[in-house]
Amino acid sequence: MLSQETINIIKSTVPVLEEHGKTITTVFYKNMLTAHPELLNVFNHANQSQGRQQTALANTVYAAAANIDNLEAIVPAVVQIAHKHKSLGITEDQYPIVGHHLLGAIKEVLGDAATPEILEAWGQAYGVIADAFIGVEKGMYDQAEAMENGWRTFKPFVVEKKVEESDVITSFYLKPVDGQKLPTYLPGQYITVRLKVDGEEYTLNRQYSLSRAPQDSTEAYRISVKREDEVTPNGKVSTHLHSAVNVGDQVEVSVPAGDFYLETDSTTPVTLISGGVGITPMMSMYETIAKVSPERHVAFLHSARTRAHQAFNERIEELNASLENSSTAVLYSEEGDGFITKEFLQEKVIAGSDIFVCGPTPFMQVVINYLYELGHPEEKVHFEFFGPKAELELVMA
Repeated sequence: MLSQETINIIKSTVPVLEEHGKTITTVFYKNMLTAHPELLNVFNHANQSQGRQQTALANTVYAAAANIDNLEAIVPAVVQIAHKHKSLGITEDQYPIVGHHLLGAIKEVLGDAATPEILEAWGQAYGVIADAFIGVEKGMYDQAEAMENGWRTFKPFVVEKKVEESDVITSFYLKPVDGQKLPTYLPGQYITVRLKVDGEEYTLNRQYSLSRAPQDSTEAYRISVKREDEVTPNGKVSTHLHSAVNVGDQVEVSVPAGDFYLETDSTTPVTLISGGVGITPMMSMYETIAKVSPERHVAFLHSARTRAHQAFNERIEELNASLENSSTAVLYSEEGDGFITKEFLQEKVIAGSDIFVCGPTPFMQVVINYLYELGHPEEKVHFEFFGPKAELELVMA
């Protein structure tokens, strides 16, 4: 427990963190990765190069300071980040390294303003927050390992099948090299794929939603990957998967993780809203509804640039036809249909439904704000975003 004096000191630094947080976390990552380059095998290089991870950490540190007297308020964020850490194989022994360099960055940026009292208070606060993460993540690792056919961090998989779903999206069916059956997962969850890319010194990690129902995934997991522009940092892994990874090749895969998922034992209506490759977790949810609760009311709403970009169209039509209480609507923005509008959502979203949203950042910003403006409560709107979630910068209605 932190003393009231420590809490008061931390709270007093909130304005400073608001002003200098991004600078502190930029210095932090630079110094830590210089001293411990092996951590480049863990961190997303694209997020680093674009400053996204620095912003996300700055916002997390700020939130921790602002809520230091009520850390229960950030428990949902802790759990969400812990899922990401679990999928990346973050270990307990890495936390002291982070703490050392975070305090060093605070001292370097703030100079004499970072008094011994402030550094001592932040050292104590970091210890409490780190212990919370370590405890939550240990529970997740233990649970993953204890599952039937489960494992703790990463294990080798082989590409069993590679299927083009559209001009830009390809599915990869991944099967364990050891031939074991696979543990189940919740529809909407993701795995991390870890691999070596030619010309890269360190391994690269990317998280991909599992794109079919868990019931169909006892032998192989399926991810469906959009090929990004190969000249961007984000495109390194997707381009490599599309161009260089073939049937018979191996990658490493984490245990499924994530807190964005469909409650399979609920009867509440569901609205699935996706843009582009954001369709992948929705396919897992839609197929699951068809298998375990076909009487459930569901609306499947999707936006793609063109029909050539659209993945799983035949499967969506097949599922919709098989379900008595299902409706679908797909818009092609470059073929005259326009984009998802507030009026479209007002007409198509099922009243009182649990709403799931996934897609590119601008798409999610617009859609989620429309949903709030239409009166859908925050607790009914669930979204998945691959990247630091702070990037969404949602404006609450």
